[in-house]
Amino acid sequence: MAGGASASGAAGNAVRIVVAGDAKTGKSSLIVTAAAENFPTNVPPVLPPTRLPEDLYPDRVPVTIIDTSSSPENRGKLVEELTRADAVVLTYACDRPETLDRLSTYWLPELRRLEVKVPVIVVGCMLDKRGDQQPVSLEQVMSPIMQQFREIETCIECSALNHIQIPEVFYYAQKAVLHPTAPLFDQEQQVLKPRCVRALKRIFILCDNDRDGALSDAELNDFQYKFAGQVFQCPLQPSEIVGVKRVVQEKLPEGVDDRGLTLTGFLFLHALFIEKGRLETTWTVLRKFGYNNEIRLRDDQLPPPIKRYPDQSVELTTEAVEFLRKISSPTMLMVYVKSLPRYICICLILKA
Repeated sequence: MAGGASASGAAGNAVRIVVAGDAKTGKSSLIVTAAAENFPTNVPPVLPPTRLPEDLYPDRVPVTIIDTSSSPENRGKLVEELTRADAVVLTYACDRPETLDRLSTYWLPELRRLEVKVPVIVVGCMLDKRGDQQPVSLEQVMSPIMQQFREIETCIECSALNHIQIPEVFYYAQKAVLHPTAPLFDQEQQVLKPRCVRALKRIFILCDNDRDGALSDAELNDFQYKFAGQVFQCPLQPSEIVGVKRVVQEKLPEGVDDRGLTLTGFLFLHALFIEKGRLETTWTVLRKFGYNNEIRLRDDQLPPPIKRYPDQSVELTTEAVEFLRKISSPTMLMVYVKSLPRYICICLILKA
């Protein structure tokens, strides 16, 4: 049984976040405090579905939070909710190390067993109770677990009593659904995934108006203002363009030349956004250029199939062939051509 709604579906409707973990690790108090902005004095064993205000986060996508019980008698309901989740928040109590251990010995393996393939946010609750008992940093504690369980997107500690990092918990969960890491970036290899690279190459080519293999300052500004969506609809200042190119050139000298930002630099910049946690930047660009959450062009971006009779053939115009030659190396031309019907592919290879 495969778990989790698709991120693209969630992005269009609402994000369903399921909160799970051992008993008395602060699940219900976390949810009530996020929704009501007040620490509850009395909390029922399991809360009904809780909806957060739409304007709570920048994406303005409704978030529904599902509370769960870890008791054996409620096992069936827990499994049902987990397999319907868009994201899972796993809780542990900051003052009870055994509940943290249970994440790697029970909860995370259980999600894998159930084939719940959605982002996981690990949350340490009741930070106020820990005090200075454990001076070890969260990074030191969680790094081995995150290495073992790559589905963990974020780890965070919070206190419902003291209102510390409560909204952030569900912001990170929502963000992991709307702007997922997995389709873009290989965490183990620390590189962009091939499909993401292909999409960004296409976008680079479309933005390289003079076809010189680099984005000039004017082309970067045009990309920023016209193409990159609501998040970026403002022109870059000259100092900002210089700053972007300096960051790239310091890390990757071949990323910038005298013409501007090269394709290598463009790809590096997006890898940097992802590494810094700014996935929404790359996703905004991809979606603006017609890609879905699997980084495939949406149906509305693809031309309808050409209808022809058996005695008819289809051929690209001279202008179309010349356009492909201008924007592509011979290798890239083959990539474009292979998406066309086979007979056109042969025709273009012979002409190239």
